[in-house]
Amino acid sequence: MALENTNYGYERVAEMLKDCRSIFFIGIGGISMSALAEISHSAGYVVGGSDRAENPQTVQLRQKGIPVFSTHDAANVARYDAVVYTVAISEENPEYREAKRVGKPLLSRADYLGYLMVHYRHRVGIAGMHGKSTCTAMCAQIFLTAADPTVLCGAELPALQGSTCRIGEAREHFVFEACEYMDSFLHFNPTLAVVLNVGMDHPDYFKSMKQIRASFLHYAERTGTDGTVLYNADDAESVRALSPFGGKHVTFGIETDADFTARAITHGGGVTEFDFCHGDQLLCRIRLHVFGMHSVYNALAAASAATLCGISPEHIVSALEHFAGAKRRMERKGMLNGAVVYDDYGHHPDEIRATLAGAREMGYSRVLCAYQPHTYSRTAALLEEFSRAFHGADRVYFADIYAAREQNVFGVTSETLAHKIGPSAVYCGSFGAVAQALIAEARPDDLVIVMGAGDIYKVYDLLPLT
Repeated sequence: MALENTNYGYERVAEMLKDCRSIFFIGIGGISMSALAEISHSAGYVVGGSDRAENPQTVQLRQKGIPVFSTHDAANVARYDAVVYTVAISEENPEYREAKRVGKPLLSRADYLGYLMVHYRHRVGIAGMHGKSTCTAMCAQIFLTAADPTVLCGAELPALQGSTCRIGEAREHFVFEACEYMDSFLHFNPTLAVVLNVGMDHPDYFKSMKQIRASFLHYAERTGTDGTVLYNADDAESVRALSPFGGKHVTFGIETDADFTARAITHGGGVTEFDFCHGDQLLCRIRLHVFGMHSVYNALAAASAATLCGISPEHIVSALEHFAGAKRRMERKGMLNGAVVYDDYGHHPDEIRATLAGAREMGYSRVLCAYQPHTYSRTAALLEEFSRAFHGADRVYFADIYAAREQNVFGVTSETLAHKIGPSAVYCGSFGAVAQALIAEARPDDLVIVMGAGDIYKVYDLLPLT
């Protein structure tokens, strides 16, 4: 059973931590948790943590002199003044229980992050059911060309030398990914709340669109009466959720009469271009080397956010011209039998549909997709949507569902999904079977996408990529 977020707010957290000199992070190897540990370390705290999984984040933390314990033990927290935890742990975690027993300040990741960010003038939070990491990465690239931002992203960024975070010396700009799961983003304090899209997801937590719309409205309200919400005017659910917001509204869009728009969109030669306009004023023409209309929306949102923070069109153009994506967001991995292979994190029907539509625009003869569904609850709740999401692929090869935090009490399997899709879908089950299917099928002028938010990246160890 996952823990809930604390909800102290930054003023109470400041009071709780005023005499603290050291902080322990339970689950320190997570992308966001490792970034918070680095930020705390740079702020002068003595930092340590624990995580049973070894990964690039734990290696990087140790290289910075931050101790990481590979087991969870009550003794680990003894010499630390405060404890920050990820809600993915159980209340039976021995470090959590010990901190609670002895009365140490005990904070959830989201509550602690909300406290850290209030020291920055511009706090740009990127929210939405999909596209958050890519848009945050684009924002980071733009702000890096013009300022000294602190950045916290949910994916590794080439612009940050493969890291998920950057710690700026200035306290001017904080650019961060605002995750909606378990309402984590309701603990943040953006001055500019960016909303890319609103839709049904995380059915293990969100039970209705009414609940989701309310959460996104509350997220916008975290900006206060002087804040701004920037949202997608082409997304009906975003408009419905955010129209009641009492602060400043700014919109972006392509199909509607929004405040910021992308016009004269062209595709060709591996480049997408569009005019970035504010009202009737042309600000600049943007060139992207990432594909798909979803990339145009992400770039439009990032450019709009940067403009609202005072960054010039020249910096926006330069940054997006050189944007090379984020890790596992249509990341090129190599060649298989003459076919090009990409890796993608997509795990929601809308993401899958957009990615495959963009892949079609690239001009390959066939698009092959290997997919691992993420969680039983999502697969069961959105089964009909998933069954229609893969029409952009010529063939789809399904691995077994990645369980994450769940047991299969829903009676759904990848084989169920493959059967609903029909003849173009093949249930493989194991990664070995997926790899063999791709090796047998891929040929020159094919595009292969290996997709999913679980551990399907392990398939690459089984493919003879060049």
